[in-house]
Amino acid sequence: MKKIVKIIIAIAGITFISSCKDMLEAPTQSSLDEAVIFSTPALAEGAIAGIIQSFAETNSYRGRYLVFYGINTDTEISNSLKSIDDDKSRLSNYNTNVNNSQMNTDNNAWAKFYEGIERANLAIRGIKTFGDVEHNPQLAQILGEVLTLRAVVYNDLIKGWGDVPARFEPISSETLYLPRSDRDVIYKQLLSDLEEASNLLAWPNETPATKSVERVNKAFAKGLRARLALAAGGYAQRMDGTVRLSTDPDLSRDKMYAIAKKECLDIINSGKLRLLGFEEVFKTLNQETGVAGKESMWEIPFSEGRGRVIFDLGVKHTTTDKYTMQNKGGTNGPNALMLYEYEPGDVRRDVTVVPYEWTNGVQVPTNLNKLYFGKYRYEWMKRIVTSTNDDGLNWLYMRYADVLLMAAEAINEIDGPAAAAPYLKMVRQRAFPANAAKVDQFMAQVTASKTTFFDAIVNERALEFTGEMLRKADLIRWNLLETKLNEAKAKLIQLENRQGIYVDVPKTIYYKTAADGESVVIYGLNMGEKDIPDPSLGFTSNKSWTLSSSSDQNTYWDALVYKNRSPNKQQVWPIWQYFIDNSNALLDNKHLDVQ
Repeated sequence: MKKIVKIIIAIAGITFISSCKDMLEAPTQSSLDEAVIFSTPALAEGAIAGIIQSFAETNSYRGRYLVFYGINTDTEISNSLKSIDDDKSRLSNYNTNVNNSQMNTDNNAWAKFYEGIERANLAIRGIKTFGDVEHNPQLAQILGEVLTLRAVVYNDLIKGWGDVPARFEPISSETLYLPRSDRDVIYKQLLSDLEEASNLLAWPNETPATKSVERVNKAFAKGLRARLALAAGGYAQRMDGTVRLSTDPDLSRDKMYAIAKKECLDIINSGKLRLLGFEEVFKTLNQETGVAGKESMWEIPFSEGRGRVIFDLGVKHTTTDKYTMQNKGGTNGPNALMLYEYEPGDVRRDVTVVPYEWTNGVQVPTNLNKLYFGKYRYEWMKRIVTSTNDDGLNWLYMRYADVLLMAAEAINEIDGPAAAAPYLKMVRQRAFPANAAKVDQFMAQVTASKTTFFDAIVNERALEFTGEMLRKADLIRWNLLETKLNEAKAKLIQLENRQGIYVDVPKTIYYKTAADGESVVIYGLNMGEKDIPDPSLGFTSNKSWTLSSSSDQNTYWDALVYKNRSPNKQQVWPIWQYFIDNSNALLDNKHLDVQ
């Protein structure tokens, strides 16, 4: 495999930055070499490894995109939220600078994403030119996988930077420099590519290649096409700076909802995927079983020496212990509101929102202003993380619950809430496995109209996907980013002052270590637990449960968005100065409010 990867990397050595101009003028490898590589499945498969390598580089998904994209929202925040002027914070608070020290390098996520795209472009051209896809299922699978991986990268490029250069052919001297393209051009290409890919790929567990969640399958290609259709048919900040829908008739909302409905129903009706118990989903992820055909549809694969999922997004261990040799976790966490958004009995809360960290092998309560995503935990892993910089946990890119909720959203718009209800109900039933009556009552309320059902979807996606970094893109496509951030600010102020719906939230929590010697038992996390617990219950310690401290220069709620500016002025990051300077004056950020 290492030799194959080297072959693909050598072929893909031409990247889009100006330093490679000389390479573009040099003779290319012979067509015979490409003919051998891309007509031989064992060799062509190296293209996949080459693309994935670009995902896992230090400043790509691994250490930059996954930790910085998707926050701050009403569900997910940076746990250093009250710092607003450093470069890390500015990547989150809608005030990003073009020379940001975390991103303005020649090897950052932007560069690595385009490196992956170039590798994909070379493989797609090679397989289509030299591979007998029609008669070779292995080559068909590889082509479908490469088309889908390219769509993954473009999906995240658009989410991160908005309108970006469209590169769907290998770079030549004529295309070394390109301006931003209207994202509609890219969306239409990707929708076409994913339709092609879904016809090439096998369903989960249908072939040896699709037995693992680390390999692309037909269900994921269809799910990604649905996700892209909803984004293409939704709102976005455009190149004129305004937030609006597309004016391209090919990307009208009704057409995009129709695509999302079709693709989601294809997946559901295939019977190839299923919901697990909610906690089981993430224990399965953390235990790294990798088996396809359950809830996980595709995961970005990281080796044990790469990837920072728990490192940045997991429950924090302040010291090393029997579960990890890495004292990391908790760079980001849930917005404090999420502790109180779940109704009593919703099994998702305690999996999603963790109010403690580990110190010397024992759980210790944190503060209301520093919570952790419980979906990613060292203590759920089967192996001990020994690396000081990486944990190697895969990133769960899409799961079956997302398909069900996309289906519910699209079908509600096309056919109404009665037709959409079964798909929302499946997710709701899992959330309340022991309370069918509560689920039925909820469904009766939310199916009253299209509007009430849509509002329920907006809320359900927050409850279901907190910590999975889907919320920001959802809010943008619904044109609810500013609305929900303003709502979050108002609710956070009420929470801190114990007003409105938060009047019964305790100001003090009480805690003790359980009989197992490591787990913490906390009283006061739930609304109504305001009394002092009976001494016989053995709570040995207590602490104030608050968002604020006397040393705060910026309040928790004011730090969500920099100095109360509109997040719609900078829904996406600017292209970094390094790439502007090396673009032959074709790239700029004129449509964004940047410094």
